[in-house]
Amino acid sequence: MSTDLYSPIAPELEPRIVDDRSVMAFSHGLPSPLVRWHGHDEYELHLIVEGNGQMFVGDHVGPFSARHLVMLGPMQPHNWVSDVQPKQTLELRDFVVQFRRDLVESMAANAPELAALLPLLKRSRLGLEFRESLSTAALPFFERMIESDQITRIALLIDFLGMLARESRYRILCNNLPESLPPGSSHEKIDRITRYIAANHARDLRLSDVSRFSGMSESAFSRFFTRSTGSNFNRYLNRIRIAHACELLGDGSRPVTDICHEVGFHNIANFNRHFRELKSMTPREYRKQTQRRYSTLTRD
Repeated sequence: MSTDLYSPIAPELEPRIVDDRSVMAFSHGLPSPLVRWHGHDEYELHLIVEGNGQMFVGDHVGPFSARHLVMLGPMQPHNWVSDVQPKQTLELRDFVVQFRRDLVESMAANAPELAALLPLLKRSRLGLEFRESLSTAALPFFERMIESDQITRIALLIDFLGMLARESRYRILCNNLPESLPPGSSHEKIDRITRYIAANHARDLRLSDVSRFSGMSESAFSRFFTRSTGSNFNRYLNRIRIAHACELLGDGSRPVTDICHEVGFHNIANFNRHFRELKSMTPREYRKQTQRRYSTLTRD
């Protein structure tokens, strides 16, 4: 398994200019200047086409793979970091659709039928992850959105949101909404910090180390980090460590104690406690569940 999942990705020099109207639709590969920790004022629908790695959404850290479909609300910070080899490129990794935060609400004011979409928008503010089988319908939707004119995009968007609003199988990703960053705050700073944490999570990483890296005092760093991610430093670090442990648990039969130390925990009791808090099961139970799921897929 490549360790580059936890390393920075070199961006292209010039960002692609994308649609600036009420609905935007585009795709990108890897590397890309769009692959960074960021938030924006629009809702976002995001489909992974190729590759796997770790998804960071607010205070959530978890794995992603091809056909991964997520909906995000306005200003929910996010990033998808792929597990790639050095200098490896992906021609097409992501499909993205963004639409203005007031688009559906303003339409619903004059078309009451569209009010049925408002609960979906509210749920998405914490981030929604949908079942993989929805990608069968999602892939042609994203392709048509990119190819279509603006009027057609709006029609396609409403139809697709209607399908998501009727979907009962989804997962809410975040525990808290992040506070809005003040005007002029740099997303580049939190992107650099989160990449540093991801790259160094397996060592004895302390708040003092990261605050020093950020150039802030510990108290200033703590306030900035919590406002930017919706999570305090220790909780965020443990989520990354547990996400890495889940990969290792599903990737073979290595002793749980070895995995505990490899991802940055000092003792098995602490590891088990944090794992159970985040996954509602022990590491060994998680491994058994993963192996059962894999064997079922193999038989199918």
